[in-house]
Amino acid sequence: MESAYLELENLCALAEEQNLLCVGDIMLDHFVYGSVSRISPEAPIPVLRKTSAATMLGAVGNVARNVASLKSNAVVLSIVGPDEAAESLDHAMAGWDNLDGHLLRETGRETTVKTRYIAGSQQLLRVDHESTTSVISSSAKDLCQLVAENAKNANAILLSDYAKGVVTDEVIAACLESAERYSIPLIVDPKGVNFEKYGAVDLIKPNASELSAYLGRPLSTDLEIEEALKDALKRLSVKAILVTRSDKGLSFLKRGGTVRHLPAEKREVYDVSGAGDTSLAAIGIALASGKRLDIAAQFALIAAGIVVGKSGTATVSNQEIRAMISQKRNKSVREKGETFSTLELVQAWKAEGLSVGFTNGCFDILHAGHLSLLDFAASKCDRLVVGLNSDASVRRLKGETRPINIQADRKSLLLGLKSVSAVETFDEDTPKELIDSLVPDLLVKGGDYTIETIVGADVVINNGGKVLIAPLLEGRSTTSIIEKSQTD
Repeated sequence: MESAYLELENLCALAEEQNLLCVGDIMLDHFVYGSVSRISPEAPIPVLRKTSAATMLGAVGNVARNVASLKSNAVVLSIVGPDEAAESLDHAMAGWDNLDGHLLRETGRETTVKTRYIAGSQQLLRVDHESTTSVISSSAKDLCQLVAENAKNANAILLSDYAKGVVTDEVIAACLESAERYSIPLIVDPKGVNFEKYGAVDLIKPNASELSAYLGRPLSTDLEIEEALKDALKRLSVKAILVTRSDKGLSFLKRGGTVRHLPAEKREVYDVSGAGDTSLAAIGIALASGKRLDIAAQFALIAAGIVVGKSGTATVSNQEIRAMISQKRNKSVREKGETFSTLELVQAWKAEGLSVGFTNGCFDILHAGHLSLLDFAASKCDRLVVGLNSDASVRRLKGETRPINIQADRKSLLLGLKSVSAVETFDEDTPKELIDSLVPDLLVKGGDYTIETIVGADVVINNGGKVLIAPLLEGRSTTSIIEKSQTD
């Protein structure tokens, strides 16, 4: 798992170098928020008292929003009507620094708008205004031309089909031709039961109900999913299939490989709207970066897991992904006892341009003073490594009655803190050898030190780093806690 975490961390950095072409149906998501305190006297329906409203990019627009939020560059190509909703879409795209859009207007067409009425976290009603007929031939031809022009600067093409008429056979063919010409992956989020129309794309990403409808049989268990993926690959010319399974995670199969299942972590779900768009964006970025499908799948699972905890068609940020990867790594260390090379982690973080901070101590009984120090240190860097005195080291420094908590427990508690990215235990009296090895960008100690008395300060400063002294939280110390407990 260590290599997977490092690859995921690396992917967050590589995302900033990717350009993704997002093609397909676009819609305007409109949300009306309010509260319900009574039932209408006219009919047995709730009366929503409107408090606010919001509009945002939907469908392929939401895919592009997630691409941009993950720090890649997105170009959106779609066809809309010559109406006010289309103008709102243009305005919404203009609000993103790394998102560009080319929305062709087709006379007589209606831009898709989905209006959701929400009370608290409960969606009461959705009203759709849309055109679902295929775009006319001249519009499709113009869109195909845009695909050809923009694909030369792309690292991947994402085709988002919401069955609103934009993803015609001509558009699919143009995407396939451009992907082949520039040797870039083409990933499709399909709609309907005609998966064959997408041709030899690199990856098709249906959800479980869509795959079930395509094959005409129920899919629930892992075994049923495995057989379904194998049967689908026999029918289709696609290179790989990945199926999203809601709270069961996702499963995927590539030609010549075996089915892999990645379970989702249990978490509170507020809204699944747009989760498929998020996973498409994440997979696209991963494959554009040259990552394997298993890494792309893990990246997508993390991204979708974050976004379902938000309300509406939300996005996930690069920073949120990084934080979740760090939490997962620390959880793995705590629960499974997996060993990680802190030096390898630090080198990987530095290679991504992240600043690495370091602080150290016995952390025998975690208290508010410790938390204040760690929070201060973490706020000054991107990743915080904690040097932890071993049990033998603590005994030499504090006496034979210490530590109160063994080093395994102390390490586990530290790893459970959001501020801490990694913990490395050392047996010496000071962390000098550890600091010499890691060469952090930042060294932090508590307010009872001076820079001249901080071990390793010279190493950090001589390598262009900084040394900071954190403010002390008065009256908090492990020794005083122990003394108080003995007198009570």
